[in-house]
Amino acid sequence: MKSVKKPPASRYRPATKQRKWLRGFQWFLPGLLVKRWLLVSIIGIILIVLGIAISARLTPILFLSRLIGNTIDILVAILPRNFSGPLALVIGLGLLWLGQKRALGSITQVLMPDQDKELLELLVSHRKLNRGPKIVTVGGGTGMSNLLRGLKQYSANITAIVTVADDGGSSGRLRREHGVLPPGDIRNCLAALADEEKLVTELFQYRFETGEGLTGHSFGNLFLTAMSEVTGDLEKAIAASSQVLAVRGRVLPATLDHMVLWAELEDGRYVEGESNIPEAKGKIKRIGCKPSNPQGLPQAIEDINQADLIVIGPGSLYTSIIPNLLVPEILQALINRNVPSIYLCNIMSQVGETDGYAVSDYVRVLDELAGVRLFDVVLVQKHPPSERSLQHYASFGSHLTPLDRENLAKMGCPVLIANIMREKANGTVCHDSDKLAGVLMRWYNRQ
Repeated sequence: MKSVKKPPASRYRPATKQRKWLRGFQWFLPGLLVKRWLLVSIIGIILIVLGIAISARLTPILFLSRLIGNTIDILVAILPRNFSGPLALVIGLGLLWLGQKRALGSITQVLMPDQDKELLELLVSHRKLNRGPKIVTVGGGTGMSNLLRGLKQYSANITAIVTVADDGGSSGRLRREHGVLPPGDIRNCLAALADEEKLVTELFQYRFETGEGLTGHSFGNLFLTAMSEVTGDLEKAIAASSQVLAVRGRVLPATLDHMVLWAELEDGRYVEGESNIPEAKGKIKRIGCKPSNPQGLPQAIEDINQADLIVIGPGSLYTSIIPNLLVPEILQALINRNVPSIYLCNIMSQVGETDGYAVSDYVRVLDELAGVRLFDVVLVQKHPPSERSLQHYASFGSHLTPLDRENLAKMGCPVLIANIMREKANGTVCHDSDKLAGVLMRWYNRQ
């Protein structure tokens, strides 16, 4: 039997007539930038007709009035006035609608041949996202990319400020060999904000397993390193990459200075290097960086000052969040904020960084570093992971971050509790992008 070829997803739309009518009314929504240009084109046609009439030395108004009058007389002679008038109006509007629809359809087919969404859906989505709140996130690590994946469904005005203190793995090698700032966290955030997120993530996360000098490197890190050398610095490289990847929002390093983290442990040891701090497996007493006062990126500071919502975290407390706060201008901008700010506390502890920490310990460390409270509320996971996940983390020394309400109450720190966790098949847990973004936007709207 001959197989039947299924029509493409973009053309196979089992929609009801009611839906189609409702979708048609969406064209009249303000802000789509369609109706005004439609009106401009109609005015242009009228002016062309008037221009031809004037050039032909005819009085435009008289000529048009006679033409219209003669046409009306002919129509009325053939058809009754109460029928011919509405008929001409309907045919005219129909032809105008058909012409514009076909023209827009042809343009859409050329520019977006494989697009599953219709042009109207894309315009409505574009309008909604561009009018979304200006959101600034501060942190790093995989937690940040999970957060951005959810937030980009609510706004295109997102700025992710990430740490550049990483000195391990592929990022560390590129930093030592090429003198570039570590691109790892930036790579993850760019992939999370890209329109074709799944494909870009797979491409950027691809690691070479063979090849002299390539083994262990991710394609995304090599891509950003090459862009940095072509454009001259990491900021320009990120901007160029964002255009190529159709990124919603922007990703910015906290500083362009080569930052090196150091920590003093309670047992007196001094550890230098972001990757070495958790490896030391000691309790951190003090943390800082070299140079001691790295210069903040002007665009990052400006975006914080213009933000509608600031989100701190999620991410490793000492190696993902605090490195951003060690940039004095970034810290001062966060202190001077006059908009809602929220801190996303880690679900599980970080071995070698936050062993034995409760939620209040995270808050205390940030308060001591800044000298003031940088956020209005701390967001905490509502339910603990399964026993299987807890045992998985316990096997390498990690534990659930306990919520100690009494200590937080004494510190005057409000708590927002919600189910924002996703448990993976391998027993690990992470913040759920959609749930997390939904909770954040509902909290923001209440503010």
